[in-house]
Amino acid sequence: MKVLVTGGTGAIGKFLLPLLLENKHEVVALTRSVTKAAELEDSGVSAIIVDPLDAQKLTAMVRRAEPEVIIHELSALSGADNFRKFDQEFALTNRFRTEVTDTLLAAARTIGTRRLIAQSYCGWPYAKKGGPVKTEEDPLDPKPPENFTKTLAAIRYLEAKVSNTKFLDVLALRYGMFYGPGTAIGKGGKILKMTRQRRFPVMGGGGGVWSFIHLLDAARATVAAMSRGAPGIYNIVDDEPAKVATWLPALAKAVEAKPPYKIPYWLGEIVIGKAGMPIMTQIRGGSNAKAKRELNWAPVYPSWRIGFVDGLE
Repeated sequence: MKVLVTGGTGAIGKFLLPLLLENKHEVVALTRSVTKAAELEDSGVSAIIVDPLDAQKLTAMVRRAEPEVIIHELSALSGADNFRKFDQEFALTNRFRTEVTDTLLAAARTIGTRRLIAQSYCGWPYAKKGGPVKTEEDPLDPKPPENFTKTLAAIRYLEAKVSNTKFLDVLALRYGMFYGPGTAIGKGGKILKMTRQRRFPVMGGGGGVWSFIHLLDAARATVAAMSRGAPGIYNIVDDEPAKVATWLPALAKAVEAKPPYKIPYWLGEIVIGKAGMPIMTQIRGGSNAKAKRELNWAPVYPSWRIGFVDGLE
């Protein structure tokens, strides 16, 4: 099967592309870098150098490649951790989720591509009410913090393509918080460094529920979605959503660091801002039951408890 991948040189791409090649797919990956293009070619992937925001050139490249499946993993998330300027830091990723998705779909329509798989996110976008673990049927947050509104709007826009596109199958994969090599929770990653330095405290009781996914498991689910599952939205997360107060001390222990400090809500607001505190205290996790059932997938790392010990490097 011929597969075109955007974002193939990113963190998930480094796991996804080898899996695609192992499964004997013909893989084409887009990149903006001549150096990365050479690395892709050396690994057995056909590289196309193009600016994804140049709609005319991107359209031409997609038509030339004629993929049966498009996997859209493009993001620009490195360092996007300032909750006070959340929408500003996600501005480029938001354009990838909207403008580039539209370009890919329009190009795919002209060449008979049968399926497009796009990256979405599971966790903070859910409404902060009801139970601690949400399914794909639960509503997203109707009133996100003001500086989160554009990013949530981009996620809603992308996911709307699932139901509004009829000429090919569209699947939106809501990945949980990535961990593993090349991520913030991986060797050399920012959260890992802060945890080791005791600069990532449990704030306001740490009641926010996070869902995690190791990059390998995210890549495996993506490959499964190429041939399984009806069009729709899928939470791609592990089996154990957990409160910050539970997973953060476990991460510290896994990397042989001292336990994190605990600070009150008011101090947390000073440290990360009012908009950031719900992520530490109120957000909901996601259920992976649908992905397990319909994609015939299960994580190699069923819990972050295992992954934080065995999978960070």
